[in-house]
Amino acid sequence: MTKILIIYTGGTVGMIYDEKTKALRPIGFNEIRNNLPELYRMGIDFYVYAFNPPIDSSDMQPEIWSELASIIEDRYDRYDGFVILHGSDTMAFTASALSFMLENLNKPVILTGSQLPIGKIRTDAKENIITAMEIASMKHSNGTVMVPEVCIYFDFMLFRGNRAKKYNAEKFEAFYSMNYPALAEAGIDIKHKHNYVLPAPTEPLKVNKEMDPNISVLKIFPGITRKVVESILNVPGLKGVIMETFGSGNASTQEWFLETLSNAIKKGIVIVDITQCDGGSVELGKYETSSNLKQIGVVSGHDMTFEAATTKLMYLLGQNLSLAEVKRFIEVPLRGELTIESED
Repeated sequence: MTKILIIYTGGTVGMIYDEKTKALRPIGFNEIRNNLPELYRMGIDFYVYAFNPPIDSSDMQPEIWSELASIIEDRYDRYDGFVILHGSDTMAFTASALSFMLENLNKPVILTGSQLPIGKIRTDAKENIITAMEIASMKHSNGTVMVPEVCIYFDFMLFRGNRAKKYNAEKFEAFYSMNYPALAEAGIDIKHKHNYVLPAPTEPLKVNKEMDPNISVLKIFPGITRKVVESILNVPGLKGVIMETFGSGNASTQEWFLETLSNAIKKGIVIVDITQCDGGSVELGKYETSSNLKQIGVVSGHDMTFEAATTKLMYLLGQNLSLAEVKRFIEVPLRGELTIESED
């Protein structure tokens, strides 16, 4: 029988309405299990690791990502797959972080949760958990797993974890993946798109738990002032910046702006250019407004999501790499998180 470890971190999936406080409060996994008797009819041998107390996903931190990576590393040989119950607000950050931390992953790690607590009659929690469990247990006829990577399953769709983004706080369809196809879709049957799944690695699992959070975000907007840009780029101890630009990577050509960025780069700060658009890719040099960025040493984030770019930069900065190596690896797909544009 397939063995799956459920890691319960918290989130809306494990909430209940408190009549006294008139607010949602977290519950333990036993209460979730009581609301989901279907788990025992799936033919899956499952075990549970529950965070105590449960964590609201808004409180997610790199230290918790490292703890999750350690939980999987310590139990990797005992289970066929892992399902992480997680709040949806930061689920894409956690999925992206784990994709980089779990190098040579050869088993499914599926994150899921819900928009409504499991105790609600119309909850989406039951379907999400049950199908995530099923996907985590599925194998090819030769015994190899179908999805050897970190994924997000939500509202009938399975996405690569470092390609997904939460875009809606009110619909059950909370996530999408604008720049990469879904890996599977659940209807009457679960239809896998095997050609989009990462190939199974041949090397043993390697877990890299160090993440360096000394980064910042510079979101460009019309009218942004020199004082604002300088304040962000001169934060003490800053090592990297995710710069959200317009369109395909464009930003102001004002002399003070380029000079401020150039000075930061000369100090050893890595500046990664990603687009503010949910879909599309940065193409440095396509327009004059991005050619200047390329010339001063800004690094292209290609079509990475904000979540993937942020966690990848933290990951690389935590690996004791040289500055040149960090810049090089930012532009290289490590876990399928970006696509290199064709030169044509």
